[in-house]
Amino acid sequence: MTDLSSHSPAPAHAALDAAHHTITALRQRVRAAILGRDDVIELVLVALIADGHVLLEDYPGSGKTTLARALGDAIEGVPQQIGAVTIANFRRVQFTPDLLPSDITGTNVFDPVRGGFDFRPGPIFAHVLLADEINRTSPKVQAAMLEAMAEKQVTVDDRSHPLDELFFVIATQNPLDLAGTYPLPTPQLDRFLFKIAMKHVERDAELAVLAHYPVPSLERAAKLPGVTREAIVAARRTVRESVFLAPLVKEALVDTARTLRADPRVLQGASTRSLVLALPALQARALVNGRDYVGPEDLEHLAPRIFPHRLELAPGVEDAAEVVRECVAPQLERLARASLRR
Repeated sequence: MTDLSSHSPAPAHAALDAAHHTITALRQRVRAAILGRDDVIELVLVALIADGHVLLEDYPGSGKTTLARALGDAIEGVPQQIGAVTIANFRRVQFTPDLLPSDITGTNVFDPVRGGFDFRPGPIFAHVLLADEINRTSPKVQAAMLEAMAEKQVTVDDRSHPLDELFFVIATQNPLDLAGTYPLPTPQLDRFLFKIAMKHVERDAELAVLAHYPVPSLERAAKLPGVTREAIVAARRTVRESVFLAPLVKEALVDTARTLRADPRVLQGASTRSLVLALPALQARALVNGRDYVGPEDLEHLAPRIFPHRLELAPGVEDAAEVVRECVAPQLERLARASLRR
């Protein structure tokens, strides 16, 4: 039995309590707007706190816009300013084949009075951005999104403009209607922490949605308290600094990735970047579930969401998540035998 116990100082516990309160408030707010999607809501909140991005594969009318808007509306306080740019809490971009990079990043407009160019920011300057049907736009626009997601900045006319620290993307694509689409390239897929498949909710959840008619779901959610941008940023920092991550968990991640790369069913394995992104995600899920340490259940739950969309499978192999589950199983067994608490 590996003993990794130690004691946390009181300030760390206070910060963890504040971060958990922030997450709980967000979860209650979004759950009030979206019924029957508790698993999806948890993963989205984990990604938000882990400073990742989410790709949803969904059917039309599944609640993706409401989910993203409810999350954006839950952010309260004075609008954030970066220079002369005002950051909106939520913005939605409908991606189409004729969309241009400047349509989302913004453009420089000539001011005849001043005799110079002024930057007019695009909708990407938001805390929560819904990139709807992201695979319907051209690779040029996808490349602009890649810079924003990777570096939290956009470049217009050779000048870089920073995005807010909180910048969070919820992108969607329809898994059935693929006519006229531009499949996301591997580098951009690798920037998404999770790829989540949304299916139709259960019968009871659909009945609950209809039972709330005629009160709009967002209006119902707005009655609950929100959180500030600063509280979310502080929660991100607390998760990284105060949720214990045992060395064995890092070893389990690396060994899982190496097992995937060596598996004959996998032509291209998980990147090192995915392992780095996985660390705060595991910490965030632990805190979402009220723990101050990462346990094997966190890896078991998140591995099938972190790795499958990063893999290229051999012909005839269809279920990437099952491959991941088989490759992570020995590591979970090893972690279960160890003490991973402080």
